[in-house]
Amino acid sequence: MKESLRTQEALSKERDSFFRDVVVMAFRKPFLFAPALRTFFAQAAAARRRARLGKRGILVPPIMILSVTERCNLHCLGCYAREFHGAGQEEMDVATIKSIVKQASDLGISVVLLAGGEPFLRIDELLRLAANNPSLLFLIFTNGLMITARIAGMLTQYRNIVPVLSLEGDLAQTDTRRGSGVYDSLMKSAETLVRARVFYGMSITLTANNVDSITDDSYIDRMRGKGCSLFFFIEYIPVRKGTDHLVLTPEQRQRFLRKINLLRRKKEALFVAFPGDEAKYGGCLAAGRGLIHVNSYGGVEPCPFSPYSDVSLKKSMLADALDSALLQKIRDNHDLLGETSRGCALWRHRDLVKSLLRRAIEEHPSADLPLWS
Repeated sequence: MKESLRTQEALSKERDSFFRDVVVMAFRKPFLFAPALRTFFAQAAAARRRARLGKRGILVPPIMILSVTERCNLHCLGCYAREFHGAGQEEMDVATIKSIVKQASDLGISVVLLAGGEPFLRIDELLRLAANNPSLLFLIFTNGLMITARIAGMLTQYRNIVPVLSLEGDLAQTDTRRGSGVYDSLMKSAETLVRARVFYGMSITLTANNVDSITDDSYIDRMRGKGCSLFFFIEYIPVRKGTDHLVLTPEQRQRFLRKINLLRRKKEALFVAFPGDEAKYGGCLAAGRGLIHVNSYGGVEPCPFSPYSDVSLKKSMLADALDSALLQKIRDNHDLLGETSRGCALWRHRDLVKSLLRRAIEEHPSADLPLWS
């Protein structure tokens, strides 16, 4: 617990720096300055709530990844949502999602990453969530194909929503994995968001094939020229058999991290590397140390790439789920999961996580059955 709280203290300092940069960037865009300032103070207030609960022995992460659906209008190669889940269970209804988000806000979770599937399939519900929770920052990770001028116009009313467009790099790289014509459609969506004056980001999958090209200054400048000021770099996880060759080598990973640090100093943009940035906090941030994942059926998981759960928010409160036996066991074994130079620790040690899940169920037979195995 003490080690996890120290991690959260480090995260809080990094958060302050990140959102100060957001405010500085927004100063040059008057329509964003007031929302950015409100977000800065809301994030600080949430951090104080988490700190108070931490002193009482309740560990609350700042980030919740909430998958609102597994349905999607694309069939991307290696999609983790399709590979991991698809258990045929009923996805959460509006009332359940609304309750989870309200509980998260009350506990001090301050950033909600909305994922899928394609979350824009439930955009009307998500807009109401944002309206009812103005102190939360919602990042919607989307393939971008459903963003129209009408939807972009609606997003201007909810400045606590940031759409994040997912791509693989250039036209060939994106269309190879996501389908023909997707890259051009994404660029049109970006133009639509810029015309509506919507702040947006891009999420780019890092592979051994594209790591150098997508971190090149010319690529970053080209995307910044399209109005993007927020970049997420997500390392490829080989959930599909036969794709291990796409994983970054240790040398590529180190070169990438050096390049990201350089970009942070040179470019007027925000850069997030996952899991690369975790090294600053002593390793993997999953299992509530920095984040948790709620799948589309309500199961609380360590992270999206570790799809194992011993508790469902259809039956339990979020505060109790954060202290589930599985999450506790992962945190207690953090010394085995702290090394990040080879990418996602939980994925690499997934057999260990499965064994921890079995032990959690054996020791707490009254707990919910695991949703996945």
